[in-house]
Amino acid sequence: MEAYIINVIVLGVISWTTAFLLVRRIFPKRSFDFCNRAVSTIHATLAVILTFLSVQDWGCPVCPLAAKSSPKQRVSLDNSIHHLVSIVGIGAGLAYEKCGSELVAALWVTEVSSPFLHLRELLKELGFRDTDLNLAVDILFAVIFTLGRMVCGPYITYVTVSASNPFVIKAMALGLQLVSAFWFYKIVRMVTHKLTKRTASKNVSSKLFTPKI
Repeated sequence: MEAYIINVIVLGVISWTTAFLLVRRIFPKRSFDFCNRAVSTIHATLAVILTFLSVQDWGCPVCPLAAKSSPKQRVSLDNSIHHLVSIVGIGAGLAYEKCGSELVAALWVTEVSSPFLHLRELLKELGFRDTDLNLAVDILFAVIFTLGRMVCGPYITYVTVSASNPFVIKAMALGLQLVSAFWFYKIVRMVTHKLTKRTASKNVSSKLFTPKI
């Protein structure tokens, strides 16, 4: 791994830690989780923007396959420092200096729904739990997660596994897709439960306020 990549990673850790401390200072009465999600929202938004900027050919966003990572693709990895712990594939990509296009595409897929994931929890702490706004954000999060993880995700997994990439990266691509499928199942259950709960609540309210003749 080249020295400048290590420097970027260290800078990323320091920068995001500083950002979190600033958010804690700005919102001293908010919970630790609220501040964490606020910083995570900024992190995810920047990660998505950087993945767009690193695409070399919009005719084939995942191309070139199994190629040497471009400088932009390597630099954008500082925004995924926390993923190095759970996604070994990113670490392998850094070590091999390959698969930049596939890894950036995977980063986009995993982060594109994150701002809405954190917004759900932020709204709850701000007093919007069980409101139409909170439900709308829940549904929006579910739709974006589904499009990213269950529509784009399988394609990225397929091209990553099909290309001449290192085995560990192929294994992590498949593992990430399996994890996405599991979370998709849980999200579908969550949305179904909330919609059922909302429908039942409205039915009860209509019965209570319906005048008896």
